[in-house]
Order: sequence, then C-alpha cells, then structure tokens
Amino acid sequence: MDIRELVLEQLRTVIDPELGINIVDLGLIYDLQINDGNIYILMTLTTPGCPLHDSIVGGVKRALEHIDGIRDVQVQITWNPPWTPERMSEEALRQLGYF
Repeated sequence: MDIRELVLEQLRTVIDPELGINIVDLGLIYDLQINDGNIYILMTLTTPGCPLHDSIVGGVKRALEHIDGIRDVQVQITWNPPWTPERMSEEALRQLGYF
C-alpha cells in the first residue's frame, strides 16, 4: 500500500459525529498533498460554524501522526466551494438511506 492509500485509509477512521460517517466518504477532503513526510489537507465541514470543527481537525491529525515517516500534518478548513451531499460516496449515501 502506498503512502497516499495509507493516509486515506486512516482518514476513514475519522468520523463526523453528527452524521456518523467518515470524512472521506462524506467528501470533506478537497485536497491531499504528501511531500517528504509532510501532509497538507484542504478540507471542509458539512456546515460553516460547525461546533465540532476542532474535534474533527484534531481527529485528522491524530489519525495520521502515528504513520511511519510522517513529520507534520497541516489541516486547512475552507468553505469554498461549499460542501453539498453530491460530494458523498455511494457508501455514505447508502448509510444515510439514499439507496
């Protein structure tokens, strides 16, 4: 498994507490860059002003900090473009009863 796949696998352990679905399948990850042990993640949340902002960002960092070779994890939150349910994977849609 390459490092990108490992990072995405670990990010799937970070659950949005309001919806009970991981942040990857929710489509919250907009960009993922890995460079020489440094990880940069551009992500959003389902709603601006989400009270769980710090909890989710902290969960992202904790999920990745134990991977061998990772030196730093930076997470940037953006609201542009806004998140919409269309970004969800089929698995997330299935979990929410869309299928």
